[in-house]
Parts: sequence; structure tokens; C-alpha cells
Amino acid sequence: MRWDGLSDEAADAPPGLFGTEAVTRTFDTPEFRGITFHEIRARSIVNRVPGASRMPFEWTVNPYRGCTHACVYCFARKTHSYLDLDTGIGFDSQIVVKVNAPELLRAHLGSRRWRGDHIAMGTNVDCYQRAEGRYRLMPGILAALRDYANPFSVLTKGTLILRDLELLRQAAEVTDVGVSVSVGFTDHDLWRTVEPGTPSPERRLEVCRTLTGHGIPCGVLMAPVIPYLGDTPAQLRTTVRAVAAAGATSVTPLVLHLRPGAREWFMRWLAHHHPHLVRRYEVLYADGAYAPKWYQRRITRQVHELAAEYGIGPSAPGEHRRVTPPPAAPERDLPEATQLTLL
Repeated sequence: MRWDGLSDEAADAPPGLFGTEAVTRTFDTPEFRGITFHEIRARSIVNRVPGASRMPFEWTVNPYRGCTHACVYCFARKTHSYLDLDTGIGFDSQIVVKVNAPELLRAHLGSRRWRGDHIAMGTNVDCYQRAEGRYRLMPGILAALRDYANPFSVLTKGTLILRDLELLRQAAEVTDVGVSVSVGFTDHDLWRTVEPGTPSPERRLEVCRTLTGHGIPCGVLMAPVIPYLGDTPAQLRTTVRAVAAAGATSVTPLVLHLRPGAREWFMRWLAHHHPHLVRRYEVLYADGAYAPKWYQRRITRQVHELAAEYGIGPSAPGEHRRVTPPPAAPERDLPEATQLTLL
């Protein structure tokens, strides 16, 4: 296993980020069966986002690598190859745990060189995945950010964030705190196959409702919108309706992107579950990791129009929207790849 010379998310990460010592553990409990944890003492925890990134933040903290959410599209899969670990099943079941993350972060925040910039969490793998229930790294991380009044944001698919609600509330009293949950769709059949290790979309939206009800505004990253499987007008409307009903302060759509590492794993999944879509995906993603701009603009426009219709925006804490059930919508036939048109 190649721990030396590891390049983390940051292109300029210091060499030997993890050192050479790691403790490997397995737990014979139902929730962790088949999962191996590699406990390491990291040498750094605050990572600079590469300048070419599309991310709207400069610094991240990721206490874990690999993720038991097992989302087949996860762009972070490629990072497992840096450790000579498999980007498929290995990414889902070989979890690196940076056990000293809280103390490292506290030392970093106290450094004279640190300027107190915004820190984003959950942008690589979910910091509230199942492993967090055992290792409890986030309470120490949140406490450090609170104590130094350092602005931060958390993106998660996990319901475990509610365990730390009081810490989030305390931090929000002294600094800017942003929380978002990721819900790309509400289709249960799609969820069970494409995000098999995650809480259901309804449970994630309940997290949004609970946080907002306790005075912590919560947005929804509607990601990913999956072409041909979760992008019909009826599906988008159903998801935005549910987001609005949960009291979300905002909804931001993000179309599926397929970077190397994730692309191969997703296409293998697609060939198994939806073989008739393989050629359509090859056409749609022929130019790289991202869907064509016309397609992204179409989805963004539709979601923004629906958000305006359902009144998604700033609201008083605890004020949830009452939305009447929509009429049943007929199913749309999937278009042929040759029928893709600019809108």
C-alpha cells in the first residue's frame, strides 16, 4: 500500500502526507461488515483546492477517504488510486480514517499563517458517512472551527449531522456556517441502485427540515441530476416540490459529471442496470467528463423555474412550505441518442 509520497486533493500537498504507519481494523457488526478501516495519523488536514477547480472555495477538510455511501457516480473514486486501492468496490469498502484530524485542524487554525478563510467539508467524500458514527471526528472538528470563529460549510447525504446540531448552532452564533444536503432525485428505485449506502432522499430532506427548524438554514444541492434516469420534467418537479416542502433555503442543480475513475465504474453499472442507455451516454459525454452546456443550461433553467414556482428562498426558521400534491404526469419515452437537440 503506497502511503509515502501521497498527493492529496491539493496539488501542492506536502510529501509523505500519511507517513508509513497505518492500523487496519475490521468490525464484525452488521453496519460495517465487509468494510476495512485504515486508521492513519495524517500530517496535514487543511487542503488547498487546485486553481483549475470549478469549486467556489479554496480550502477543504476531509477526515475520511473512501466512502461507504457507495454512490456509483462519485467523482472522488479516482483518489483511491493514489493509494494503490481499487476505485470501484475498494472505494466503497476500504476507508481511510484520519484519526488525528480534530487536533491537526485546531493546530492549523491557531497558526499565525492561517488567515481564517472559509473551509468546506463533505466536498470530496461525506464526512458524515457511517464511519463517523464510530470514529466521531466531526465533533472535534466543529468545536475547533467554533472556538476560532472560522467560517465553514458542510455538504452531506448523511443524517448523522443531526447528532452535532448543538455544535452547529454554537458555531453559527460566532461565524458564518453553511449547511447543505445532497438530494439529486426522489425516485426510490434509482436511489437503491445508484446510492445504495445512503439514507433515503426523504430522510435527507428531513435533515434539512430539522436544521432549518432549529435556526440553521439549510440548502439542497440537487446533485446529481442523472440524464435519462432522473431528468424528466415530472421527476424534476417532484424533487423540487419535496425540497420546497422541507423548508430548504435554496436549491442548486448539478448535472452528473463523469471523471476518470468514476466514469468507468458508472458505465459498468449502467451497462448492468440500463444497457439501452450506454450508447446515449457515450454520445452525451463524448467530449469529456461534463454533459454539454446546452444540457446543463436546460436542467438549470427548469429547476430554477420550479424553485420560483414553489417559492424556494429565504424563510423564517421553522417555516415550512405547504405544497399541494401535483397531478399525475405521464411517463416520457426515452429519446434516442440521435434525437438530442439543442434547447
